[in-house]
Amino acid sequence: MAPTRKPNDGLLARVNFPLYAIEMLTSRHVLVAGGGGASKTGVANGFEIYEVHHNGEKYVADEVIRHETGPTVVMNLAVKNDEKRTLLMAGQESHCQMYLVNPIITSTDGEVIGGGKSEGSVDGMRKRKNVSYQQSNGQAAGGQTPEQTKGQGKDKQQQQSAPVRKQIRFEIKTGDSIQTDFTELEPLQRVVRISPDGRIMATGGMDGHLRLWNFPKMTLRADISAHTKEIDDLDFSPDSKNVVSIAKDGLGVIWSINPEKESRKLTWNPPEGTRYLLKRCRYGVIEGQKDKHRLFTLANPFAKSGKAKGLLQQWDPESGRLSRVVEIDESLAALAVRDDGRFVAVGTMFSGSVSIYIAFSLQRVLHVPHAHAMFVTGLQFLPVTNFDGPAVTGDTEAAVLSISVDNRVCVHSLQYRHSLPAWVAIFAIVLILFITFCFCSYIGL
Repeated sequence: MAPTRKPNDGLLARVNFPLYAIEMLTSRHVLVAGGGGASKTGVANGFEIYEVHHNGEKYVADEVIRHETGPTVVMNLAVKNDEKRTLLMAGQESHCQMYLVNPIITSTDGEVIGGGKSEGSVDGMRKRKNVSYQQSNGQAAGGQTPEQTKGQGKDKQQQQSAPVRKQIRFEIKTGDSIQTDFTELEPLQRVVRISPDGRIMATGGMDGHLRLWNFPKMTLRADISAHTKEIDDLDFSPDSKNVVSIAKDGLGVIWSINPEKESRKLTWNPPEGTRYLLKRCRYGVIEGQKDKHRLFTLANPFAKSGKAKGLLQQWDPESGRLSRVVEIDESLAALAVRDDGRFVAVGTMFSGSVSIYIAFSLQRVLHVPHAHAMFVTGLQFLPVTNFDGPAVTGDTEAAVLSISVDNRVCVHSLQYRHSLPAWVAIFAIVLILFITFCFCSYIGL
């Protein structure tokens, strides 16, 4: 039986609008987005950035900035980081809107240290609470002992040499916007993805077209009539050579990018003749094998299929064949794979539950029932291999963030699974051999 969450897990942050999308902005900053739409209900639209850290007892999130997007709700998003900048692509109705997210490193007194231009405060930004730096003598950074006040020059020199506490804030600028879905009635972008090499952006929407864009120029590269119904999800392979698409027409297709053409379909035989629709798709690397990867999908029973269960599926993307399947007691809504490919997380539709599985075997190692009051709209693992800085460290083997239309951001952590120490195993083997030898001697063998 999979363990349940530890008592300190659960609510990480709460916003005042429904949440639909989540991405890691950096190795320590998470971005959540959503909104109430164009209706005049007073519910905002936009996204918020939180810094996540572990305080020794539990995971904590500090709000860094909130950005509102006017009358358009953010339904999906993708983030691309490089050493110079961070680009955020947000699905807002029929368009994909680019935002430039510039990290700015400041001291606790507001002085810009690096990462951006010193242009004063940014409108709408909520700065984190300052924490005084404690010196080795127990005095706060602003306090002085009698010895420190002996002479103005000495005092000034010590102030200049005192360590400065750094914090990160973000400057958000609006960039270009392009229309990505062309349905006649109520066009809507359903999903956006950026290839791992940062050269291509893929979008899918209500018209069933898979559109590939040169990134970050956002010029159209290919327009593929991929599906006859709306696209539910897309994902790029880790080597950026393929993109998989799934839609409400029941098809899952892997597309070759160069040239842009169909490579293979995902083929399988549903149990007991029940009709299933693929819901989510994610690639994952295979640990220790950089050139190989797995593909994971969620599948739900179609319409009135009785008590049929939701499925977590593992595929061989080279052949398009199903490798492993796990049945889950209800329909599934969200899927995530950790950046090192070791764990997979799923979120459910009706109970708002979250579970973590080992990617290789699909063995469930954590189950969090009723993590949310409504269906889970997004999952994101805290990363372990990001290049942009140290990952969040804690006393857990894995941690996944979840969001829902219940306005909550939650964290669910997997405690290290205890295994038998090597010395204990060796001692046990020696002891068993010794007992066996004594027994054989006793009976004269």
